[in-house]
Amino acid sequence: MSYTYLTAQQLAEKIQYDARTIRNQMKDSIFIEGVHYIRPFGGRKILFVWERIETEMLKFTGLSMDALQ
Repeated sequence: MSYTYLTAQQLAEKIQYDARTIRNQMKDSIFIEGVHYIRPFGGRKILFVWERIETEMLKFTGLSMDALQ
């Protein structure tokens, strides 16, 4: 399976949140490192995994990925 990796700014544009909110609040409370985001090559940069975030968002709507396709 291939994943789509997004910066905080790209993710913010996609889900209509402020990039600071994603970096400061969601990263520590909602998104889990190794599941929703990674730090490639052990660095400081964070890349979010779009497919995992989308699945997480849909959990609370009653929709599934199959319903959207």
